[in-house]
Amino acid sequence: MTASTLHAPDAGVLAPSGSTLLAAVDSEWTKVRSVRSTMWSLLATVGIVLGLSALLCWAYVNRFDSMSIQDRFGFDPTLHSLRGVQLAQLATGVLGVLVIASEYSTGMIRTTFAAVPQRRTVLLSKALVFGAVTWVVGTIASLGGFLLGQAILSQKGVGVSLGDPGVLRAVLSGGIYLAAIGLLGFALGAILRRTAGAIAVLFGLVLVLPGLAQALPSPWNADISKYMPGQAGSAMLLVHPASDLLSPGTGLVVLVAWVVGLFAAALVLTHLRDA
Repeated sequence: MTASTLHAPDAGVLAPSGSTLLAAVDSEWTKVRSVRSTMWSLLATVGIVLGLSALLCWAYVNRFDSMSIQDRFGFDPTLHSLRGVQLAQLATGVLGVLVIASEYSTGMIRTTFAAVPQRRTVLLSKALVFGAVTWVVGTIASLGGFLLGQAILSQKGVGVSLGDPGVLRAVLSGGIYLAAIGLLGFALGAILRRTAGAIAVLFGLVLVLPGLAQALPSPWNADISKYMPGQAGSAMLLVHPASDLLSPGTGLVVLVAWVVGLFAAALVLTHLRDA
């Protein structure tokens, strides 16, 4: 047996054919459609966004008459109706962890790798399917939360429309935000291969570290916290700039950098480690 023969499998892993990737994507799409917990989690994401958006907008309208002029002037109706996205990110992040870590915990990942030996192709196909589904569902939820929230805010004449400057961009960013956090959870699940550990790290990145950063001396507290994935994603939902957050465009770049960096680490570790 020659050296070239020995290295043939590695070449397939590094450069998977298009047909292999398409077959893997089709397989993952079948898994997503057939697993009830995935569908329920996605429906819960929509419910969280719609429910929280409606609740917060109703609360604002309810106390509108007693608010000061300053509070009314600083109000961002688009961001207020998208607050549900910031809570729903936890649902998509946890679902991202479960998509990959559950296969490791049950041992099903060995069957998956036996069917498609190119491990990077498997990971890429899972990420493509999960990211696309989460983006579509997240966009629908974001748009629904915005429309519902504006319908409530219009009772006091403070609503906005999708045609107003920056509004459509912010609403569409909600779907990107949810998909990115979901992929962040997916990458952590592939790296750690333990559901509880990956969820703990995800919550730490999104919720805990920004709070810890705020305890640092100024200006480090603001400079560090706004580069955390959750804070960067929140910046994407802004119509009006905020001094303690990045601009929407920079927030998108930072969030994508987090996803790409962790996913690259997941690809390398998945290729090097045993299943």
